[in-house]
Amino acid sequence: MSSPSLIPTEAVVGTTVAMSFILLGNAITQSFMGVPALLINFPHPSSPAHATAARHLGTQWPVFWKVGNVFFRPISTFGILGYGYAAWACSRATSSTQALGSTSNNAWKAYALSALCHLITVVHSAVNMQPINAKIDGLREGKTDLALAEYYARKWARLNLVRLVMPMVAGTVALWTTIRAGRVGGVSFL
Repeated sequence: MSSPSLIPTEAVVGTTVAMSFILLGNAITQSFMGVPALLINFPHPSSPAHATAARHLGTQWPVFWKVGNVFFRPISTFGILGYGYAAWACSRATSSTQALGSTSNNAWKAYALSALCHLITVVHSAVNMQPINAKIDGLREGKTDLALAEYYARKWARLNLVRLVMPMVAGTVALWTTIRAGRVGGVSFL
């Protein structure tokens, strides 16, 4: 049975859950593999090799920045829209009929929470991550204090954990809600 709306809600939820877990995987990769790989054998600020290593870190950093801005920002935005749409579709279906049961009646709240998690990710990225990205990017031209290079990279990795936790919570809550209810937007797909 397909959804009576133009966009099948179950397709939106499935795609959005998949995108949440793609974001989770990216955050794990960047925080626990990417940044540590960039900092292998990073010299102490007192070392004569430190300035060169710090500038090199600044040269490598635009790849991280570009991946976040070009690829993952739209995915986070789609998370807001996708889960928002699912919340709207479920609330519309439960307001028109009370036959769905209590689990389905509250499904819209879970999808709204998932949308909120993605909104937090986007706001956190803009407010907290972009300034650090700019500081690390500034290393290549010496616009940022080179002695703080490793500190900024490690701080970025720690703050990136928000971008790990929020998509994980969003995807898990949405997937659990979908499986538990067996319905999305009033449409059974189990």
